[in-house]
Amino acid sequence: MSKPEFVYVTYIETTPEKLWEALTNSAFTRQYWFDTEVRSDWKVGSPLALVMGGKVTDTGEILEADRPRRLSYTFKHELMEEMRNEAATKVVFTIVPHGNLVKLTVTHEGFAAGSKLLDGISKGWPAILSGLKSLLETGKVPTIPPAALGIEGFE
Repeated sequence: MSKPEFVYVTYIETTPEKLWEALTNSAFTRQYWFDTEVRSDWKVGSPLALVMGGKVTDTGEILEADRPRRLSYTFKHELMEEMRNEAATKVVFTIVPHGNLVKLTVTHEGFAAGSKLLDGISKGWPAILSGLKSLLETGKVPTIPPAALGIEGFE
């Protein structure tokens, strides 16, 4: 039996290189990911930390970094106790050019049945990726209050 997963597909008017930079550069991620910094050197085996408001929210390890086509890392929530005890999951970003568009597929998988983390990321990823798309295409990010997504303590 397969484990629950989250899949999100969007088309963004940008280049694969700009999208890769937007996914891996802290100065850029802070603009669309609720002030979250991504910290890593993006080499296979290296650590990853997501830092929001000075707090490490999630950690992981880089599994694959094929610039600008595919990025994958483990994902372990660290902040909220009810999700901290869940096993690490896996995030995969697949970037495929289509003319002046890029197809971005985000797969987040490996959740146990009844996972609270799956519920959380199912609210968070669409908001994060919508902000990413808007920022790359228009230079602006829509304002989505973190409380609307069930994220507390970061407003």
